[in-house]
Amino acid sequence: MKKSENILVLGLGGVGEHVARRLSRAGHQVTAIENNRDIIAHADAELDVRLIQGDARSFSTWHQAEASKMDYMIAVTDDDTLNILAAIIAKKLGIEQRIARVRTMELWSKGAILTAEDLDIDLLIRPKELAAREVARLLKSSSGNVVIDIGDDGNLQVVAMTVDRDSPMANTRLADLAKRYDDFPFRVVAVARDIDTIIPTGGFVIEPGDRLYIITTCELRPQLMTIAKMEEDRRQNLMIIGGGLIGKRIAQLLQKPFNVRLIEKNEQRAEELLHILRNTEVLHGDGSTREALLDAGLLQMDTIVAATGENETNIMSSVLAKHVIQMRGDDKRARIGKTVALVKKEEYVALASAMDIDIVLDEKVLGANEILRYVRRGHVFAVAHLHGCDAEVVELVAEQGAPITRKPLHALTEVHGRVVIGGLLNEDGKWEIGLGLTQILAGDRVVCICREDDLGDLQRMFMS
Repeated sequence: MKKSENILVLGLGGVGEHVARRLSRAGHQVTAIENNRDIIAHADAELDVRLIQGDARSFSTWHQAEASKMDYMIAVTDDDTLNILAAIIAKKLGIEQRIARVRTMELWSKGAILTAEDLDIDLLIRPKELAAREVARLLKSSSGNVVIDIGDDGNLQVVAMTVDRDSPMANTRLADLAKRYDDFPFRVVAVARDIDTIIPTGGFVIEPGDRLYIITTCELRPQLMTIAKMEEDRRQNLMIIGGGLIGKRIAQLLQKPFNVRLIEKNEQRAEELLHILRNTEVLHGDGSTREALLDAGLLQMDTIVAATGENETNIMSSVLAKHVIQMRGDDKRARIGKTVALVKKEEYVALASAMDIDIVLDEKVLGANEILRYVRRGHVFAVAHLHGCDAEVVELVAEQGAPITRKPLHALTEVHGRVVIGGLLNEDGKWEIGLGLTQILAGDRVVCICREDDLGDLQRMFMS
């Protein structure tokens, strides 16, 4: 992949803004077309991209953007038809790689007149489908604490845990923690404290209430959970609040391995879902109220997913549900009820996590990650966002003569507090945790964690 490419983004609402920001910070030349004046004004203050106000249906706008010089076209407006049209125009103009957000499910249905293959679009993304699948993946994990699998075989895992006052990790420096368990390879790669994200160094002191993101190998995860006094989750009873596209899809994906109960505020929608979700118990009620949640059997639930279309409702319903469950102090299972909230604003992710919601997902971030994985393929194997904090997980390959190959990890003082090298693929094809004396060589495949703002600097560390 080229180190810098020309990328055209259509639509800066949601996914588009996120993609444009991260690609520009990685050193790509980004041009964005947006028709909304208010969004343009916001982008002008927030993004380092070339902005063009105009209608993507107009050929003059494409000429103004010098679209024929672009390597990628990414159409992520709220209009499926416009995104498909943009892909057709982009092909006519010779743009080799075309990406579009298409939310309609009809393209994937049996007997569709027009299919996804007919569109000749290199990557089609559906953020709501991605969000539903990510919730299902997380809840199907053998441990509900697993955040993300890394590597082709998933041999590396990032585990999230909140530190209790009686945890053996509480009030401990990371350097001392490493000495205490020097025979057990793991690293704390990120910390969410209140609404702040910290990329820790050895001198960082873990405090009660911190949410730690720890990288280890798959086979050593049970040992990590024993050390941290985390229990394996065997969650079966699931309540979904909200029967929109995401809530319905989560139910479809989980209604066989879980006992799923869905509560929907709109009576007509609830009636429709009764006929669609044959293996889900659908109830009509307002999931933002304590009474409705209790009537729906909240105290018998292991996991609650808030998937309405409103950020505030999802956050407050999750907080309310967890509070009500934890009032059952005599019931051990009730005390470990897990909450999942879907949000649409980045600033709400850290806020919701600080309010003790276990998993917070932003469909825009998931959609952007799908695009970024595609654009960065070849040099960056994967990119993912750590749910609940402002940190990225990326897999990169070190080029010959790259700065990252010139010193062992402990000597890379220029990135201390900004980047953590989590692990690398060794000569035997196995992942190992990166330690202070680890020396990265040209060609090594490396897992790194950093804040979004430092992603560009990290990538340059791996380039010659």
